[in-house]
Amino acid sequence: MDNILAVLKNKEVLKKVLFTLLAFFIYKVATYIHIPLIDPAVIAQFFEQSESGILGIANALTGNALKNYSIIALGIGPYITASIVVQLLQMDIVPLLKEWSEEGDTGKQKINQLTRYLAIGMAFVQALAMTFGFRLTGNAIFNIGVENVNFFTYTYLAIIMTAGTAFLLWLADQITMRGIGNGTSMIIVAGIVSGMPNMISSLVGEYITADAATYASYVTFAIVMLVYIAVIFFVTIMQSSFRKIPIQYSNRPAAQRFQGRSDSNIPLKINSAGVIPVIFAVTILSIPTTVLNFLPNVQSTTIGLWLTEMFTYQRPLGYVTYVVLIFIFAFFYAFVQINPEKVADNLQKQNAYIPGVRPGIQTEDYISKTLFRITIIGATYLVFVASLPIFASMIFGLPQYVQIGGTSLLIVVGVAIETTKQIKTQTQQQTYSGFIK
Repeated sequence: MDNILAVLKNKEVLKKVLFTLLAFFIYKVATYIHIPLIDPAVIAQFFEQSESGILGIANALTGNALKNYSIIALGIGPYITASIVVQLLQMDIVPLLKEWSEEGDTGKQKINQLTRYLAIGMAFVQALAMTFGFRLTGNAIFNIGVENVNFFTYTYLAIIMTAGTAFLLWLADQITMRGIGNGTSMIIVAGIVSGMPNMISSLVGEYITADAATYASYVTFAIVMLVYIAVIFFVTIMQSSFRKIPIQYSNRPAAQRFQGRSDSNIPLKINSAGVIPVIFAVTILSIPTTVLNFLPNVQSTTIGLWLTEMFTYQRPLGYVTYVVLIFIFAFFYAFVQINPEKVADNLQKQNAYIPGVRPGIQTEDYISKTLFRITIIGATYLVFVASLPIFASMIFGLPQYVQIGGTSLLIVVGVAIETTKQIKTQTQQQTYSGFIK
C-alpha cells in the first residue's frame, strides 16, 4: 500500500504507469486482429483438441493471440529465442560476439541490433512453418473462397506475422523508455495476465454457477483457489531468496576487518537460472509431439505411440525425462549466468577476498561448490512448480485451461518483483530530489 500511495503522489511515476497500461491495452486489442485469408475458428478448434505442450505455452505467453491467429500470433517469442542464442554464442563460440560483449555500451548496442535482426529472421521462418504445419493437419484453415494457395500466399502471411512481431518489439522499446519495467518482460506478462480473468471466470462457471454444482464442487473450488494463492506466496518467496557470500576488501580499515564487519557480499539467487530451464525442457519434449499433431496419420503407428510416451510429460516415462532436462538446464544456465572463474578473477583484481578462503583457485572452487548446492535447491523448486499443473489436474480433475503453478506463474512473479523494485527506486529518487531542493 505504501508503494501504491507513493506512485499516486508522484506525477512522473504515475505517468509512466499509465503509459504502460496504455501499451497493454494496445497489445490486447492487437490480439483480436485476425490475419487475412485464415479462418480463426479452425485454429481455435485445433487448440481445444491439443492445448498442452509448446503450443499451449506459446498461446499463454501471447495472451491467446496464437489461438486467435492474430497479426501478433508469434508474440515476442522469436526475440527471446534470438536473445538466448546470441547469449550462448558469446561463450567463446563466436569470438566476435565475445569481443562485442566486452566493449561496453557500444558492443551492447551491436549485440542488441544483431539480436533484433536474428529475431525478425526467426519470426519469418517460424511463421512460414506454422501456417504450413496447421494446413498439414488436414483442417481447412483458409477462408471459404480462398483458392490457389501457393508459396506466395504463405510468404504474404509470414510477412504480416513478422511485422506483428516487429511491432511488439517497438512497443516493448516504448515501455522501456517511457513506461515501467523492462518492455520485453512486461509484454510477456501482459499476455499471461490477460488470460487469468478468463481462467477464473471459467472456473467459477464450472464449479459454482453451473446447474450441476454441488457442495463437493464448492469445496473443490475453495481448495483450488487456496492452493493457487499459497503457490503464488511460495513462488514469491523463492524468487526473492538468495545466498549471500560475504566479501572483504584489503584496503578497508584494519579495525573493521578485525571486528569481522563486512557490508559487501555476492548475492547468489536460489533460482539463478530463472524460468529458462522449464521452457527449454518443455520445448525439447514438445517438438516430437507437436510434429505428431500436425501429422495425424503417424500418431497411431508404433513410432508415434513410442514418441508420445517418451516425450509427453503427463506420462510416467515422459515425466522422468522432463525432470532430468530441468535439472540439466538449471545447472547449465546457472553456471552460464554466474561464471565462478570470472567472479574469482574480478574479486582478485579489486583486492577483495572471501573470509577464510584464499584468492584465486580456492575462491573459484568455493563459489562453484556454493552455486552447485543452491542450484540443487533451485532446480528442485523448479521441478515442483512445473509439476504442479500436472498433479493438480490429476487430483482435482481440473481442465487444461486452469494452470496452478507452471511456467506462466514463474514469469509473472519474477517480473512483478523486479518491477516493484524499480517503482520503489524511482519514487524514492523523486522524494530525495524534492527534499534536497
